[in-house]
Amino acid sequence: MAELAALEDPRAREVNERHGDDHGVNLGMLRALAKRLKTQQDLARQLWATNDTAARLLALLICRPKAFERAELDVMLREARTPKVHDWLVNYVVKKNPHAEELRLAWSADPDPVVASAGWALTTERVARKPEGLDLSGLLDVIEAEMKDAPDRLQWAMNHCLAQIGIEHPGHRARAIDIGERLEVLKDYPTPRNCTSPFAPIWIGEMVRRQHDR
Repeated sequence: MAELAALEDPRAREVNERHGDDHGVNLGMLRALAKRLKTQQDLARQLWATNDTAARLLALLICRPKAFERAELDVMLREARTPKVHDWLVNYVVKKNPHAEELRLAWSADPDPVVASAGWALTTERVARKPEGLDLSGLLDVIEAEMKDAPDRLQWAMNHCLAQIGIEHPGHRARAIDIGERLEVLKDYPTPRNCTSPFAPIWIGEMVRRQHDR
């Protein structure tokens, strides 16, 4: 904790806080510290228990993803107060855990929109990597009915799933683009130069173009 405190940078904190993350540690330095510590599951649990954002991010880098029980991951997700901790927990830990599919189903149906967004993130992963058994038309039905009025985090996750369906599954591409065009979710999102817009029709078109160019 003393080492993390020494890495605190007011400018980094200012940038992070604009995105809802209350820490001032440069992520490159955090990763370097994790590389030095290597995998330490007990230390990871201790760091998580501090409730400190930088410590929790470090915990997620040095933990053993497959060592967590389903109930433990459920509690951790509900405790994850900041977007970066939430995202790293889902992407670096839950996706590699044997309980990922059970949690995907449970979280997708959760009344808490932030928890539900984690379920959608896991669904997006399956759309891209393991779509067998997924009802893609059913997912598009839900997105079409609910994405427009969903809270921000949930809306973002559903939009990512919509784009992924359109990118990876040509048979559903036209409908995915049509849903995006009609709902206009993230259509006016400010996008830096050389970055792809998160507006689904543009996102799908750009990624499909890149696939064809390979």
